[in-house]
Amino acid sequence: MTQNAIFGPFFATVFLTLIVWMYMYIRRIHFIGRIKTNFNQLAVPGKLAQISPAAVSNPSDNLKNLFEIPVLFYAIALYLFVTNQVDAVYVNAAWIFVIFRALHSVVHCTFNRVMLRFYLYLFATLAVWFITIRAAIAHFGLTDTLMSCF
Repeated sequence: MTQNAIFGPFFATVFLTLIVWMYMYIRRIHFIGRIKTNFNQLAVPGKLAQISPAAVSNPSDNLKNLFEIPVLFYAIALYLFVTNQVDAVYVNAAWIFVIFRALHSVVHCTFNRVMLRFYLYLFATLAVWFITIRAAIAHFGLTDTLMSCF
């Protein structure tokens, strides 16, 4: 497996963020164009979120989510590349992360069924924790120690 394989899911996550960002601005600009308000009031932190319907605020919330756990994913992906540890297990887990994050974003930005969104987020996040814990075990040389326990 080539070490560069980790950059497929890496850039897929970056482009997911770009898509959500564009979608958020389309929804936001459309909403702001329809409301009748003093636009200086929107400079107050949180004011736009207060007056926005879910169809406008959910994409914004999702964009914020894409700067939480995905940041850990970016860091661990770069770590794996720099330390020459990328293998099929890491790449497959990374793609699982991307798929579930993309599904999470679709749900969050559209019909927003909370429990479905929660499970999609959970599975994506578990994939990142799996990658991180596996890399930490390898980094600290605990592989043989853990295998002897089984």
